[in-house]
Formats: sequence, structure tokens, C-alpha cells
Amino acid sequence: MVTSPITHRRSQAHLEWLLPLISYILAGFGVICIAIATFNPDKGTDLSLLNYIINSNSASWQAVFVLVSVVVMVVVVNIPLELFRSRALLIYWGVLALLIFTLLASTAISGVNAWLKLGWGRTLQPCEFAKLSILIMMARTLSLSEKPMGTFKDFMLVCIQFGVPAVVTLAQGETGTVIVMGFMFLVMILFSGVDIRLWWAMMAMVALFVAAFFGYAIFSGSTDYRITRILSFLDPQKYYNSAGYQILNSQMSIGSGRMNGIGMFVVGSISQLDYVPEDHTDFIFSAIGEAFGFVGCCVLLGLYLILLLRMLYLARFTEDRFGQLLIIGVLAMLFLHIFENIAMNVGLMPITGIPLPFVSYGGSNFMTNIVGIALVVNVVKSRSSTTQILVQTQKRTRRKKRKKLLPIKSGQ
Repeated sequence: MVTSPITHRRSQAHLEWLLPLISYILAGFGVICIAIATFNPDKGTDLSLLNYIINSNSASWQAVFVLVSVVVMVVVVNIPLELFRSRALLIYWGVLALLIFTLLASTAISGVNAWLKLGWGRTLQPCEFAKLSILIMMARTLSLSEKPMGTFKDFMLVCIQFGVPAVVTLAQGETGTVIVMGFMFLVMILFSGVDIRLWWAMMAMVALFVAAFFGYAIFSGSTDYRITRILSFLDPQKYYNSAGYQILNSQMSIGSGRMNGIGMFVVGSISQLDYVPEDHTDFIFSAIGEAFGFVGCCVLLGLYLILLLRMLYLARFTEDRFGQLLIIGVLAMLFLHIFENIAMNVGLMPITGIPLPFVSYGGSNFMTNIVGIALVVNVVKSRSSTTQILVQTQKRTRRKKRKKLLPIKSGQ
């Protein structure tokens, strides 16, 4: 197949600036939204935006995470892409060891053993980094063969690479993160060229598991918080004093913003009165809907749409399969976070504790997303050598074909 000039040009290396630009626009907006969600009128009501941010402990720390992430992005972008490929196993085992240590050594918070305590009252959530380690490891494994998972041994290898950290994360109580891992796994193997019949068989197994889990939630009478979240999604009014409280008040907060929102830092607002628990983390979208209204929510969704479509475009014109699968994995991770977080805020999906990328408060998740974007930028920056090799190979193939045809033509 001959590469067209247009395709070749689109496949060339370049410094991808649009993804980091959108990411940091979202990050800056997130700092403001966190300050709105944690607004305390006792510290003043007629302050500058900077002072509102400084007066919010969460917004101040998020601003620090954003500033530090610039250094992290520069470092990741400038690491040779081949190093990620060759050191994928080391990254995978390192993060897995950290996951197991967290499970054994951490103190449970609301029934979840997913945080390691650091200094200054900070915590680290290794399961966030596990998403990246699975992504890199699977991209390496799936890119080694033209027919990935074509044998039972290859199938089991990929399943184990995904399954071991997923099981440890599930044991920590982080069901939402496991759902993200599972979605990444299914999307990456689909785009890797696996036999479509095998993929549909795996999808059928997932559907049966989800149906069984919903059935168990409805008929078991269990009081487990994960079961309660499922039941509150089905009937939030019945569980108003527990898990349904967040869903109903989040809907009320978003609806109160109407078309243009009530504005920022409003005394007596639903977010200021803390009617929505965790409205600076998992339920940040409720504060956005109240402050900026339908218009603000649409602008936010538009930025996310551009971010995702741009990654899909970059993956389409990336020749190297390892790099392409890295982009697809980051795309899948961010897509599910965006979809699930917004859907659970408006009551269309059960509560899973999945934060909104770049906007929700949280250093571990924010750094994970930034590293993901940096990996995509790295892939695009490193495409030239791969593209040149492919073009040279195609030229040599065409020359060989012409040489084979020449004797036949002279004989005629």
C-alpha cells in the first residue's frame, strides 16, 4: 500500500500543543471551581479571584499540583519513547508493588485502603498510577504481534497483566478505578486488531457480570456501600438519607444554575451551604452547573470533546502500533472519567467515585491525567523515525516490484 502525501504529512512528527493547551485551560478552570465549591464567606465576600483561591486550602493545593505538573509534563515528553517500551515491565512491577504495599499498610478511609499518607497532611493514591502502568504494559504486549491474543498463552498473558493490578485495586475498595481499568483493557484490545469474535465474547461476559451484579444488588438486601449506590441510582428518593442524597442534591444544584448560572462565590448557594458532599472532588460538576449554568456546562463539554477528538485524530495517523495503543489507552481512560463523572452528577449513572479529569480536586488523579497527555505528546514528537522507516520500506518494495516487471516487458 502506497502512503499518500496527505497521510504521510499527517503522520510526521511535530510538537503537539493543542492537547496541553486544553488540559491546562481545564486545570485553571478546575482551580477556580474548587475555590467556588469550598467558598467560606467568613473569610470575606468581596475579594479578588486570587484571594478566593488562596483562602481555599483545596484550591491552593490544586494550584500547586498544576504548577508542579508543568515540570512533570516536560520531563515525560522528553524521555525517549523507546525507553517506555523497553522499561514497561519495570514500571508495571514497580507500581504493582506500591499497590500491594498500600493495601497492606494503609489505614482505611470510608472502607477504602487506597491512600498512602505523606507529609503536610497529603496522601498518595497509587491505583491512579496503576492505570498508566497497565496502559504502557498492554501497549507493549499487544504491539509485539500482528495477531495479538491469537493463542491461548497470549490471551492469558494479556488478561493477567490487566487482572493482577485490577484485583489488588478492587481489594482496596476502589471499584470505580477498576471500572476504568476494565474499559481501557477492552478498548485497547479492540484497536490492537484482536479477533473480533473474541472481543465480542469478552463483551458478552462483561454484560453477564454486570447483569448479575445488578441482580444481586436488587435482591440480596446487602448493606455494602457499593450495593447501596446501585440501589440509590435506581430509586434515589428511597435512599435520600444515604447515597441518594448526593444524587438528588447534585441535580438540584445543576438545575438551579439554569441557563447562565448564578455566578461565582455566592453566599447562600447550594455549593456554599455544602448540600452536595464532595462537591470539590467527585461532584465538582454540580458546582459548575450552579455557578455557570447550562452555557458553562456546554463550554466545558466542548473542550472535552475537542480533547478526545484530537487524540483520536493523532492515533489515526500514528504508524507505530505501540505509540498508537498508548494514545488509544489514554483516550479511553479520559473518556470514561468524563462520561461517568458527569453522568453520575446528573443521575444517569450510579455513583462510582470517579473524578472529573483536570477539574476535580486531587493530586494523584491530576498527575495521572497530565502524564497521560504527556505520553500522547511524546508519541507524536517521536513519530518521525518510525514514519521514515515505513516510507523507506515502501519505496524499496515498489522498486523490487518494478525490477521484477522489467524482464517481462522487454520480452514482449
